[in-house]
Amino acid sequence: MGHSAAVWDFRAATEITKDQNGIGQVVLRTPQGASARVSLLGAQVTSWRNEQGEELLFTSSKTISKALKATRGGIPICFPQFGNCGSLELHGFARNRMWAVDENPPPLPANDSSGKSFVDLLLKSSEEDMKCWPHSFEFRLRVSVTKDGDLSLISRIRNINGKPFSFSFAYHTYLLVSDISEIRIEGLETLDYLDNLFQKERITEQGDAITFESEVDRVYLSSPNVIAVLDHERKQTYVIKKEGLPDVAVWNPWEKKSKAMVDFGDEEYKQMLCVDAAVIEKPVNLKPGEEWTGRLQLSVVPSSFCSYHVGLDSSSL
Repeated sequence: MGHSAAVWDFRAATEITKDQNGIGQVVLRTPQGASARVSLLGAQVTSWRNEQGEELLFTSSKTISKALKATRGGIPICFPQFGNCGSLELHGFARNRMWAVDENPPPLPANDSSGKSFVDLLLKSSEEDMKCWPHSFEFRLRVSVTKDGDLSLISRIRNINGKPFSFSFAYHTYLLVSDISEIRIEGLETLDYLDNLFQKERITEQGDAITFESEVDRVYLSSPNVIAVLDHERKQTYVIKKEGLPDVAVWNPWEKKSKAMVDFGDEEYKQMLCVDAAVIEKPVNLKPGEEWTGRLQLSVVPSSFCSYHVGLDSSSL
């Protein structure tokens, strides 16, 4: 696919608008009707809809809409820190910064643009960021929607510093589900996880799948590159494919914590589940000039053939 064709693809299938707060956002669409919306604040995917127009990502009705603050939902980018596992603000600063549309990104492989509606976004370290995290970086993110309606995020983080630095990272993905008590996650069984409800104690998963009947806040370690989230009521399954992201954070606040969160409805925990492709336990170390890549692809399939689908080779990501 030639460069001019890729640019035409981008121009024809994307639209830059503003949200209710006047913040720029990019809308990606496919000819079949699938779409995604990406805010320039945090490069946060705030919506992903299938060909029927049904929303697939959760966003809280109580989210606090104010300038330069990530919304509660969608897919915030956690960088250069996940959670509170460092000295920075919760989940790092990238999700609360304004990103730029990158008109001339370094090339990705041809199959990362053909037949897709996509946008390339760029974040560079600012003087403000250098005060709390003294490292120079370039963070490039490509968000795309394939002709099949899959959502893809490719992050490339380059060290343009004179010294090495390390970081943790996550795609903090809020999935919209019908009923949390009817959800199963497959692909994480038998793995070790760090339980954030018990001082990050390391525990081995005993169940044949992960199910939910109380608060869960865990980081599963050294996980496979394909994971399935089965929604029994909807008879559909989210298939999560990832590369360069060995850990998976799983979170649902349940009832008590939901009531304590000002930007989250008391009952909304029933309709959401965070399953984050991440690098948490062993941070990424980048030498000067080195680049790290982390890929996430989300798709939705009928649950009837999920077990087969999840067993597919994920090298095509």
